[in-house]
Amino acid sequence: MRESLKRGGARRVAKGGRRSATLAFSCVLSFATPIRAEPAQAPEPSAAKDVDIFTKKLELRGVEDTIDASEEQRRKIEGEIATLRTERERLNQTLLDATARLRATEESAQEVEKRLDELKAGEEALVESLKNRRALVGEVLMVLQRMGRRPPPALLARPEDILEAIRASMTIGSVLPQMRAETAALQVDLTALLRLREDIRGQQANLARQKEDLNVQRSNLAPMIEARRKSLDEAESARVAQSERARALAAQATSIKDLIARMEADNEAAKRASRAAREADAAREAADAALSREQRAAALAAPFHDSARLAPAVAFADLKGRLPMPAMGQILRRFGSPDGYGGTEKGVSIGAREKGIVIAPADGWVAYSGPYRSFGQLLIINAGAGYYIVMAGMARINVNVGQFVLAGEPVASMGDGSAQTAATIAIGAKQPILYVEFRKDGTSIDPGPWWARSDTRKVGG
Repeated sequence: MRESLKRGGARRVAKGGRRSATLAFSCVLSFATPIRAEPAQAPEPSAAKDVDIFTKKLELRGVEDTIDASEEQRRKIEGEIATLRTERERLNQTLLDATARLRATEESAQEVEKRLDELKAGEEALVESLKNRRALVGEVLMVLQRMGRRPPPALLARPEDILEAIRASMTIGSVLPQMRAETAALQVDLTALLRLREDIRGQQANLARQKEDLNVQRSNLAPMIEARRKSLDEAESARVAQSERARALAAQATSIKDLIARMEADNEAAKRASRAAREADAAREAADAALSREQRAAALAAPFHDSARLAPAVAFADLKGRLPMPAMGQILRRFGSPDGYGGTEKGVSIGAREKGIVIAPADGWVAYSGPYRSFGQLLIINAGAGYYIVMAGMARINVNVGQFVLAGEPVASMGDGSAQTAATIAIGAKQPILYVEFRKDGTSIDPGPWWARSDTRKVGG
């Protein structure tokens, strides 16, 4: 009985446990169900996160598009820069080629004029020789004329005339070889004189053609120079202001050395040019240090090859024997010769052609451009490393302060010789005189070692 009661109680406890477990599970379900349903009732954080991601993607796409546009713009700008560089190189090369042709024509005209002078000197010598032999020529012509007028005498009518005729024949026979030689020399001289005069007429016609060609080439060169000048002008008003400032500084300067110092201290364009020269020197020195001996030799072999260069490719000191003379003409005074005032010449004076072209002997930046005291039009080029090229006596200058010029580029033109400058007065010349001076750290130096030999021969050096 007791065992039955135990088993019955156990069953009741078990049933009660199952009911409790069922009730507990129902409670758990009742609490769990709302927890599972809560995300469906509040979807805002996930949607916001999706929107934020979408926005970020849009922003990223916009940045990528901006980068693509910037890259496209960069490529476009680089293309424009390359086009401008090509255009500048083409313009520079066209200008240099036209200037070279003009200088070649000037050289040809100079040779023709020299040949004409030689022909005229030969003509004058022949005419003078004929004048000195005028008496002998008259005697020869008189004897020949008499022989033609007086026929031989009759042998039988007047025998005494036979003796006179024989004597006359003997006399004529003795002088006839001399007369024949003089007559032959006279014929040669007269033929040479006629040939000389014909050659002179031909050379004069050639010179006229050369001068006409010079005028045409100068007319063609003028718009090229003007186009380059305009392409390099940042602003006309700024250029005019700088020019006025330069003239004011020139009026205050007591010497060329003082003028250079004042310009580079107080003129913005000259100051920029001086800074550009220093930076170019530093960059070139760094580049030269990285070059091998063969690469440096190749650079020195072609210092003016790149017509689009914006700085000298080679240091000025390395250009000895390579620079072209700035103008065609005869060197009238050299460095170190007496200047007529108890001193010596600080530069060279070239008897230039009327309206002849003047080129830059080397690359550099214009430190001064304009009139200066009795020098006439003065041009100073900063060639870097403390070197300056000074040129004076021109009638017109085509470049502005601060501008970078290339070796061989036309920078000025001469006048007709009517303007009196210090150089023309000192020499007493009636033709235009170009004065050229090289300076190093403020001191004049001999430019002779820098000139190319071919050019010194052309200008009578």
